[in-house]
Amino acid sequence: MTTPYPSIELIKLSDSDRMVGDPAEDIRGRKVQDRDGHELGRVDDLLIDPDEQKVRMLHVAHGGILGFGASHSYVPIEAIRAIDDEVVHVAEPKQIVAEAPVYDPELIDATEYYNELYRHYGYSPYWSAGYLYPGYPYYRI
Repeated sequence: MTTPYPSIELIKLSDSDRMVGDPAEDIRGRKVQDRDGHELGRVDDLLIDPDEQKVRMLHVAHGGILGFGASHSYVPIEAIRAIDDEVVHVAEPKQIVAEAPVYDPELIDATEYYNELYRHYGYSPYWSAGYLYPGYPYYRI
């Protein structure tokens, strides 16, 4: 059975030989806050599209101690509304991020997962017709 969307392969920036074009734009390690100022966690990594060399998702870690026992969420970069020196601000409330589909590489096809994730957040996926990469933030990898 074929899917109505292409096969999607996103990789963590830290697992690649690539880097953000301008080191000042590397937001890994910064806090993530929802639209109401509630802390969601920290940017653990950036998921990139190795073919188009663009950042597609934030990999946000929350909870745990020293990285152990933390849970993770993926947030499309389309949700970013502002970035300052210490915080990445996203448009969604904490509840939406908390209810996002959980990725389990053992159980879920990544292509179907990413389609479900974009649907959950209410953004058009980057592989859809007419999609434009956000002007902010614009990452060069």
